[in-house]
Amino acid sequence: MSILSLRLPNSIHQEVKSLAKKEGVSINQFIASAVAEKMSSFLTEQYLLERAQQGNQQGFLNAMSKVPANSPEAHDKLPSS
Repeated sequence: MSILSLRLPNSIHQEVKSLAKKEGVSINQFIASAVAEKMSSFLTEQYLLERAQQGNQQGFLNAMSKVPANSPEAHDKLPSS
């Protein structure tokens, strides 16, 4: 495990302290979880962009052309505007 010295504005520190207490976790756990969530967001975006670059529009259109043109079932229909 690494030690990281972090400078936070007092207002953010107090809010983190309050939220961590409400969640029943330490400030360290709260911040580690927040950093992990942010990392997950960035890594997911990166993964999706890389996957999108591998896409093939003609292959997609070919696959979609094989899907029958059925109407959706009643519970799957969007409400009318």
